[in-house]
Amino acid sequence: MRRNAISFHHHERMKPPGVDQEPRTLDDVQAKIGKRLDDVAKILAGALVTVAGVMTSLGLTSDVVFVALNNESWPIFVAALSAVLAIVCSIVALLIHPTRRGNVWETVVLGLGVIFYMVALSVAVVGAAQAASGNGRPTLINIKLEGPDSDRRLSFDVHADGVDRWASVNVYVTVVDANMTDLPGIPDLYSVSLRPNNKGDIDHQISMSLAAPRNAWGIEIIAVTVGGNGDCESRSPHGPSCAVVQLS
Repeated sequence: MRRNAISFHHHERMKPPGVDQEPRTLDDVQAKIGKRLDDVAKILAGALVTVAGVMTSLGLTSDVVFVALNNESWPIFVAALSAVLAIVCSIVALLIHPTRRGNVWETVVLGLGVIFYMVALSVAVVGAAQAASGNGRPTLINIKLEGPDSDRRLSFDVHADGVDRWASVNVYVTVVDANMTDLPGIPDLYSVSLRPNNKGDIDHQISMSLAAPRNAWGIEIIAVTVGGNGDCESRSPHGPSCAVVQLS
């Protein structure tokens, strides 16, 4: 019987390689829990890199980022701030001593870090999609007034991206006086309503002959999204695009 007992105890001591030894004291248990919590903290430490990767994968390049920051795009600010707070929580969690009470505090701090991490990812998707796809505001480019008075031609391009599929952009060409006021009794020289393609883009080239009245000071071109703010001086991100060409 004694030989069997000795053999049994010897078998208990000899565990197969690769099998973790069970913690034998409360401190060992708390240390093991603390190690697992530290692994979570290390994952949260890469929150800023992850958020930046999500934004880049959605087409948010550095040029678009600077434009979005200049336009005070709140999703990018919130995403960056949440990522930084997640990193702070991870650093604090790593500094907590793995005791019973320390593990409780580390769990609370990591819970906050996970919340900030998820908020950062969610808002990053919204901000990146919003900034990278544009806001639907039209732009007037390549404006030219060429030819003699008897055969003038006005040409310009209209571009817009991120336009909703059910939205449209209206373009008007009118004559104005020196006070930038439409001449009374004279209809628009040109008007058109443009719809976006399947990608939400509008690219339209316009070339027209121009026969302006003698009392006209200039030509005003307005491109505005239907339902948007029509005031050329408006600071709205969905305001119109306006251009004035003085007649010589």
